[in-house]
Order: sequence, then C-alpha cells, then structure tokens
Amino acid sequence: MDKILEAVVMSSYPNNVKQGLVRRVIEAAKQPMDSEQCWSMLELSTKLYLTGDTKYKREIGKEVLEVYGHYHPEEFEEFFNVRFLLSLLQEGYGPLGKRSHYVLDYIQLGLQFVLESPSANSIFSLLRIEVLRKVCERPSPKQCAKISKLLTQHPQCIPTGKHQLLFCQQLIRCIGQFQCVSDGEDDIMEFLEQVNKVSGLLQRIWRTQTSAILPSLKELFTIISSTEEQEAPSNALASVVQFVPLELMDGVIRNLTNDDSITDVQMMTAISRMIDWVSWPLGKNIDKWIIALLKGLAAVKKFSILIEVTLSKIEKVFSKLLYPIVREGALSVLQYMLLSFQHSHEAFHLLLPHIPRLVTSLKKENSNSATSSLEQLAELIHCMFFRFSGFPDLYEPVLEAVKALPIPNEDRIKHLLGQNAWTSQKNELACFYPRLASKSETGKIGLINLGNTCYMNSIIQSLFMASDFRHSVLNLTEGNSQPLMTKLQWLFAFLEHSQRPAISPESFLSASWPPWFTPGAQQDCSEYLKYLLDRLHEEEKTGKRIYQKLKESSLMSQAVEHHYLNKTLIEKMFGGKMMTKIRCLKCLNVSSREEAFTDLSLAFPPPDRHVRGSASVLPVEEICSQFIEPPENPSQLTGSPWIRRKAPMAGDPTVPPMTVKKLGFQDPEEASNPLSGNAIGMDAAKDPLSAFGEQACAPKDSRSVPDLINYFLSPERLTAENKYHCEKCASLQDAEKVAELTEGPHYLILTLLRFSFDPRTMKRKKILDNVSIPVVLKLPILVTSEETEEICWHGKDRAAPGSGFMSVVYDLCSVVVHSGISSESGHYYCYSRECSDTIPHGQPWDGAPKPTSNKQLDLEIQWYLFNDTRVSFSSFESVSNITSFFPKDTAYVLFYRQRPGGQSCLLHEALAETSHLHGEPSLHKDLMEAISKDNILYLQEQEKEARNRAAYISALPKSPLWWRDLDRDKDDDSSSGGCSPAAGGGGSGSFHGLVF
Repeated sequence: MDKILEAVVMSSYPNNVKQGLVRRVIEAAKQPMDSEQCWSMLELSTKLYLTGDTKYKREIGKEVLEVYGHYHPEEFEEFFNVRFLLSLLQEGYGPLGKRSHYVLDYIQLGLQFVLESPSANSIFSLLRIEVLRKVCERPSPKQCAKISKLLTQHPQCIPTGKHQLLFCQQLIRCIGQFQCVSDGEDDIMEFLEQVNKVSGLLQRIWRTQTSAILPSLKELFTIISSTEEQEAPSNALASVVQFVPLELMDGVIRNLTNDDSITDVQMMTAISRMIDWVSWPLGKNIDKWIIALLKGLAAVKKFSILIEVTLSKIEKVFSKLLYPIVREGALSVLQYMLLSFQHSHEAFHLLLPHIPRLVTSLKKENSNSATSSLEQLAELIHCMFFRFSGFPDLYEPVLEAVKALPIPNEDRIKHLLGQNAWTSQKNELACFYPRLASKSETGKIGLINLGNTCYMNSIIQSLFMASDFRHSVLNLTEGNSQPLMTKLQWLFAFLEHSQRPAISPESFLSASWPPWFTPGAQQDCSEYLKYLLDRLHEEEKTGKRIYQKLKESSLMSQAVEHHYLNKTLIEKMFGGKMMTKIRCLKCLNVSSREEAFTDLSLAFPPPDRHVRGSASVLPVEEICSQFIEPPENPSQLTGSPWIRRKAPMAGDPTVPPMTVKKLGFQDPEEASNPLSGNAIGMDAAKDPLSAFGEQACAPKDSRSVPDLINYFLSPERLTAENKYHCEKCASLQDAEKVAELTEGPHYLILTLLRFSFDPRTMKRKKILDNVSIPVVLKLPILVTSEETEEICWHGKDRAAPGSGFMSVVYDLCSVVVHSGISSESGHYYCYSRECSDTIPHGQPWDGAPKPTSNKQLDLEIQWYLFNDTRVSFSSFESVSNITSFFPKDTAYVLFYRQRPGGQSCLLHEALAETSHLHGEPSLHKDLMEAISKDNILYLQEQEKEARNRAAYISALPKSPLWWRDLDRDKDDDSSSGGCSPAAGGGGSGSFHGLVF
C-alpha cells in the first residue's frame, strides 16, 4: 500500500484526481493490517511530512500519520520511540544541507498518540533535555516559536528544577537575538506572532514557578546592560517585561538602582535600550517599567545618567507619537521625561522643530487617540512654556500650532511640575548645568541660575549691556575700597572675556543679597535693582572716588568739574532729579522739594482714567517730537512751569496755558480743573534722529510708556483723607501736587508697577495689561537760566532764557520681562542692546551730534535675548510683540539711554574722550590672570567632559534611522503634507520602521 500511495503522490495527475486515490488509501488504512505494512506506511508518511517539497505532500503525510496513530496505536508507539526521536532532534531528517524544518511540528503531532503509552515518560524526559539544548543553540524565531508551541501544548516537556531556570534564561537570550529579516507586512505580523508565542511560554512558566521570575529578569538586565555586544539586543525583549507582575516592580527597581556592581555606563545602556522598547507594538506596561526605572535613578541621584539618556532619546520617543499602536505608551514616557527634566530647557527645546508637524499630522488623523493625545501634548507644552519662559522667538511657531487646543490652569501646571521633578534641591543639579559645548553664537555669555535667581541675572545682564556703565566699572582701579563694586567689576570682566558659555554669579549674589530676601525664593527684580544701586552708591560715598579719568581731564570748567566729580558713579549713570511741588488751593502758596532718583516707578491709571494719548500708540517719530516748547514771552514765567498750568486768577496777568501732548500733564476731563488749560504750540520741526524705529499700532485699549509717564507727571488732587497741611494757612487744605523732572539721568530706568495688593485675596496680583514700548522716547526736563550756561544746547531743543522745558531724547536699550502672574513666582529674562554714541573718534562736539547712520541708532543695533545661561539673537519686533503672544510675559523694568545733546552732554564727551584715548578698558593684572586661569581650567574641563561623554555615547545603543519617522513626509512625494504614517498606520514600510 505504501508503494501505491507513493506512486500516487509522485504522479503528474491533477490534485483532484490524486485526492480521490489518496482517500481510498486512507480508508483502507483504517482496516486491520500487519505490523510490517504499518511500519512501511509510517515511514512513508514521515518522509512526506518532513521532506515533502509541497504543502500538499506534507498535508497527505500528516493525514496518514494521524490515521495510523489513531487506528494502529501499538504500531505507532513502537515506531515513535525514544531512539527515533533522539535521532530526529540531534541529527535531523533528510539529506545533509537540506535538513527538515518540521521536526518539532512532527514531534508535536506524534506526541498526542503516545501520551498514555508506557514510553511516554521516557519521551518527556528526553524532550526536557533536548528543548533546553535546542534553546542554548539560539534557534531562529520560527523554531523558537515551535518549541514554545510544543511546550505550551505539552507542559510535561518543560524542563524542571534548575534546568527550568536555565531554560527561562536561555529563552530570554534567544529573544534578545530575534530579528525580522523581511520588510513585508505579512512577514512582520508572523514575526510578532512568533515572539508572542515565546514570551507567552515564559508567562506560563512564571505562573507556576514564581521563583523563576527574578533570575529571569536578572538575565534580561544583563543582556540589555551589556556594553560588549556588537549588535544591540532585539526590541522583542519588551515582550518579556509585560508579563512580569507589577507588584514586583518596586522591589526590582530598588535592587537595580542600589546595586553597586552595576556601573553607570551599564545602567545608562540598559535604560536607553528600554526606552527603545516604546516602539514595540505588543508590549503592555512597558511605559510603567521605563518610568519606574527613571524614577528609581532619580531617587539615588543618578542625574548624569538621566540627563544623557533624556537628551539622547527624547526625540525618538516623541517620533513614536505618530503611530497609534504605540502612542499611549510613548506619550506616557515623553510626559515623564519632559516634566522631570526641570533643571534645563534643553530637552524641551530639542522637540520644538518637530511639534508643529506632529500636531498637523494628529489633526489630520482625526481619531479619538489623536484627539486625546493632542490635548495631553498641549498640556505638556504649556507646562514647559511655564517652566522655561523667556524664549518667545523659539516658542512662537509652537504656540501657533497649539493655539486652538485647551490651556491648563496654573494650579494644574504647578501640580504636574511639582510631582514629577527629579529633585526639589536644585543645587544637586548644579554640576550638570549648563550642559553646553561652546559659547553662544552671539559671543555673549549667560549666567547660571542658582535657584530662582533669574531676577538677579536679568538685572546684571541689563547693567552689563549699559556700555557706559560697564566701561566705567571695568576701568575701576585696584584697591578702591569698594568691595561690592569690585565684585561687580570681576563679574563684568568675566562676562566680557570668559570662554565659558555661562558663568556662575554666586560670589556676587552672596555679596549683593538683600538681607530680607528668602534664599531659593523668587524675588522682585526691581527691588533688587534699587537695593543694588543704593549699596553701590553708599559704598562709593564712603570710599575712594572711582572716576579719576574725568577729574584729570581738561575738558571741564572748574564749576562743571565740581558738579560731576562730586557725584558717585551711580549718580552719574542712573541719577536724576525731580521737583515735587504742592500748592494750597486756598492761599495758592507753593512749597517745593527737589529729590534725587535712580528710577521712576510708573503706576497704571485706573481703568476709568484715560490719559491723553492712550487711545492709540503713535509712531516713534511722533512720540519723539512731543515735548514742551518754551513760551515766546519768558517774562511771564514766574518761577515754576507748574504755575502756568493754573487757570487765570483774579488779579493775575493772562498766562498762556501749557500742556504736553502725549507726554503732557492734563487729562481731557480736567479742562475745568483750576490747574488746567489749553495746550500751547508744539515744536513743529521734526527731530532729525526721530525718523526711524516706528512702532506698530497697538490695540485701541492698550497703554503705552508715554501714557504711564504722562500719568506720573500729571497733577494729583489732595483731598479728603489726603489733605495737605499748609504752613501758611496752618491747617489741612485741599491741594494740588505735581512732579517735574529737573535733571534727566544718563540711563533712565522705568519700573512699571504691575504688582498691586489685592485686599480680597490678601495677595499681590499682577496687572497683565499690554504696554507698548517706544524704541525712542522724549522726556520734558525743567531747566533754569543758570543751567543753560553749562549745558550743550542743540537745534530746536533749546530752552529760552529763564525757566522752561527742554526735551531730552532717550533710546531704549534693555527690557526686563516678567513671565508669570505673581511677584512671588514666575521667571525673569531680558532683551538688551548696546546703545552708544555714533560719533567717530576725534569728531568735535560742535553743535548737534552727527550720527554716522541714523538708521543704525534705532534699527540696526542688534538686540539680544538673555535667559539665564541661554543668550540668543533677537529683535525689537520680538520685544514689541511678546505680550501679544504670551499674555503672562510682560515688560517690567525698562532701561533707556540718553542721547548726546541734552543735559548730560559733558558726561557723553568725557566718556567718548576716555574711550578714544584708552579704547576698551584695560583690566588690572590680578583680574586678567584670574580670567586667564579660569579659561584654561574651562578648556581642561571640556577635554575631560568630551572623554567622559565619548565613553557614555559609545555605550548608547545605536539607532541611526529613527529620525526618519519625523522626516518621512520629506521623502514621500505622494504625501500631501504632515506626517503620513500617523494618518492610517502607514503601509508595510512605515510599519517596519516603527517596530524595527
């Protein structure tokens, strides 16, 4: 019968004809027959099953084997013996070079017919040894899956005792070597099924033998932490972790992170490879294990590992959000990585170029998964905006991309940031930050944040960019008996000459720290600035004079020399004077008091108060031309321009009324006020320097800096509880108070009083109103006839004899921005540029200044953005639009520099002459040596770090093609834009790119 069957199978008949003949043979096999005939049929069916070159032949062999196993069990048991099976497993079946791949399938098929036979136990014992041997030989995924299928169906064949533990470990090593060799989707799905069968066998073993779990995990960690492997272990290992009970997680992670035998390089290699597992589509709880290990490393302060791994892997994790099948786990890992990386903006900034395109792709996908992920991603982005504010130029495209998505409230943001930080002790991260390779491309140097010290950093950078002040500080002589000023000199010198990308202001912070400030808490930068300037001023008053260069100059008359050299450097640079006058409305007696100031604190008018000029923001050209022109008849001046604003009194001569458009003192509603009047003529001729730097129109209801100055200088009525005690009347009387600027500072500092006390909440709240900032500003300064003899007058800005106003032009040079809604929290950063005189060296000061380029003064001077350690190029457009894009980011402190031609022209001349004679300030020997030594030390540190990083990076698993996930649409001409794989899971190519 075997000859007949073989002839039929090998014949050239059509399959349907063969099938009929085979049916007859199989039916005949169900009848009793002798052992020799059975043996012959079993040999033939075994040959067909194991070496058949078509599926049809193997199916016939299988069918015949099943019939003989069922109808001739004794003969089948005799044939399917231990020796035969041992030969099959060790030597294989078929000719050399063409051994059958179906031996394990054959054994699984035959086992069902010998389970009750006397030889069953011997067969099981043999298989327990042989499957362990097979696994140790590292079979292919297909063969490994067959072993798993065999053992799952016949658990009696699973190795026991010590062999079982060894089997689990070797099976994990097999999985670590699995690779899918095909790009076809069917082949990939088959590979995933094979991996699932193998890991499923481990799960079955672990359920019955929990003692095998921890040794198995130890083997898994050994594999993924190995730095000796030429090829990274397969991501299929992720399928193993999903079956580990979560209740074991804490103990496993604690043992790993506290094991001193595991080196940092091994740990970093392991966690890097685990993060790659987010690509594995069948893994459950993979994200939980990754996050748990990251948290465990943070708990034992392995910050160097966390930083390196986060920065090297976060973009890869982000790219997996394109794929719905792994999106949930990838998003969980991404959230933790970003929310925990709070010491630096570096990780978040790596993602900025990719976010808009991912958002576009998720919107196109329009699935529940995409919508949910978009909302979570937007929440994450706003947390990062809150934590790392001060990068408007970088954030604008991202903000545009997520503007239609929900914005979390501040409590939610603080909760997320608070529960995920690696550590609350920022100084523990100081040695890892800044992680920068070289100086900013701007050539400027940043300042390290020492724990909520951004308020100080922004002020120091603003003062440093005030070039006249910086040069004066750097010119300080050695042994000047001014310890704080000396520390500032050292800090400025390092900012000027250091090779480091950022330096630590720790020494200066400790010396300039206001005693009432709480360490580690956010502070008011304006309060710090006032304290710092006052300290420097008082220190110089009691020490040596520092401005010997001016004293030795022959440019000044004795009177002017006395006027300037009796001032401290702070007074020369930031000091102005203001006259406060109070007039009793009953007896009209006027009392006045002049006082010095280093900044003007500008309050916001009440909402119902409309200051003249606040309806719109005029171009800078118009702002520049707004100042008080002296009256034509100086004889009418009676000692105070304030008197000229009163209404004509009985017996008084007719007085030409006086106001200032835009920068004037009167509200439109105050026309009937006793101090009010109509405006006198404005200067019709335009300033030659005011034709540049026009500012875009702001919203109709927005404020401008001129509006706030106007409000500051407008008369204030003292009535009711605020009545004025008039000495002449000897009683409390209604009165009017007015402030007038009598001397404009060289650097005008304006503080916008944005923080007000809310009695309802008992907290200081922030006024978030947008305030437009002119790049050029004119201030009305009251001058006397005596001053006109000592001050350089130019063009139309001349004051008439007697008392009157002159306009002084100021250029914006720094803007300190506060990001946040409270003075006790948030972040400070600043925009700055270097404003300096544009007169070439040697040009005489004969009349009006002759700038080399008007445009250069306003538009072409480069703006910089200083945000702690990061310094970048910026623009005035960014300064102007910051609050429009980021409502919580508002201008707080402004620095303006006076143009030459006004009251401070003598100081301008002296500074220009000093610069001409001596060039850049020359530092004293000790300071130069300190900078030189530190630069050498920095280079040595860089060399050492480069070696260490090379060791770390070489240990990281190589994944050179991951970024194609984000760039795929660039290479796909048929793509309609966005990230095509996310739209529907992609084709076979995109799926293969995902998993492997």
